[in-house]
Amino acid sequence: MTSIQYPTPKTKAPAGSFNKRFYTPRTLLRDLRAILSHLSALEDTARGRRVSRAFAEKIMMSVTQVNGCRYCAYFHTRMALRAGVAPDEIGKLLAAEIGHFPDDEAVALAYAQHWAETEGHPDPEAERRFREFYGPQVSADILNWMRMINFGNLAGNTVDAFLSRLRGAPAQDSDPIGEFLLFLLCAPFTLPLLAIMRRAQD
Repeated sequence: MTSIQYPTPKTKAPAGSFNKRFYTPRTLLRDLRAILSHLSALEDTARGRRVSRAFAEKIMMSVTQVNGCRYCAYFHTRMALRAGVAPDEIGKLLAAEIGHFPDDEAVALAYAQHWAETEGHPDPEAERRFREFYGPQVSADILNWMRMINFGNLAGNTVDAFLSRLRGAPAQDSDPIGEFLLFLLCAPFTLPLLAIMRRAQD
């Protein structure tokens, strides 16, 4: 089993405030442009099946573990189970424990965590090793799955940032008006999942 260590940035978590990464108007526009510019490639990745559905779910859960989106964790846990991922593997992914995965998956899972932790700006040497390990086509597919889930993660966190503000724990240095407008954009995608999650807990 190959030991993989990628640089991990230190993150701030102010007490009494919402401390997950979420969208601002600028970062939402940036990521929308990136998604739209890669749209045909994203569609090809989804159709191509060069990365199995089970492996794609593991990659997306690795990114979700870093970003902490509860909506995506809930949804993709169920999707991973449907794709045949074992429950104990899901538990390890959500706990960021990838040491027991085979090398052909662990390299991507470690890189996905590193990519999310660095907000899409990985260490160049880590990126080079990742691309060399999987080759140009599969590494591009893996990155596309990472881009898609990262967008979903931050949209979900944007909704939660506004809900946290309503509970009296706003995110540090956030703009209430911009936060509300972004909530309106992201809520249609995430609030139905919140309702399902709450029903499941009853």
